[in-house]
Amino acid sequence: MCAHVLVAEDDEKQAELIRRSLLAEGHTATVVHDGAAALDAARRRRPDLVVLDLMLPVLDGFGVCRALRGGEDPDIPVVMLTARSAEDDLLLGLELGADDYMTKPYSPRELMARIRTVLRRSGRGLGSRDGDPVVRAAGISVDPERHEVRCEGVPVDCTPAEFQILLAMAGEPERVFTRRQLLQCTRGFDRASTERAVDVHIMNLRRKIEPDPRRPARLLTVFGVGYKLSGVRS
Repeated sequence: MCAHVLVAEDDEKQAELIRRSLLAEGHTATVVHDGAAALDAARRRRPDLVVLDLMLPVLDGFGVCRALRGGEDPDIPVVMLTARSAEDDLLLGLELGADDYMTKPYSPRELMARIRTVLRRSGRGLGSRDGDPVVRAAGISVDPERHEVRCEGVPVDCTPAEFQILLAMAGEPERVFTRRQLLQCTRGFDRASTERAVDVHIMNLRRKIEPDPRRPARLLTVFGVGYKLSGVRS
């Protein structure tokens, strides 16, 4: 997977760290240090994803996100970064259309993992270095281009929301996803859903991919946290 990522971060050291991490992942990057420059860069070369610091000078991250969502390419994925962890900030960021949200300090490795997941979910930057966009894990293959799921080679019919949840989880096997994170995967399909709707999606997926849905071996519950797809990436 190779994507062009716009990094809007006013801390130059942080911006450079993100840029180097992106290059190591095979991506290209444009780095800017204020909100106005971010919008200008997005207009000049439409990115596959924006890493957006909330506390930018000139125009803050909320304003940038709002402008992007009202612009020529309103579906550009946005990962917000901020030192502010207040719930109101988180909710406002998500309401404005941020696809993910990380608070500082954060691990660069976790940020890269989040970026991979958002790119897969959005279908952008799918030109992988080996030419194969299919995500594989735990005997499951998810093809975002053909919108196909197979379990041990057998086709599986999934609803759009189920497909997006499985695509995210297959992209990071063994990662534990909270219900809120999985609900965000369905943004655009299940706008009126609550976090409890994720339990229904997981139950339905288990019926489709588990030999015994009552004793799941792939889609596991992590009590008090959420769910994970268990299995080594194939």
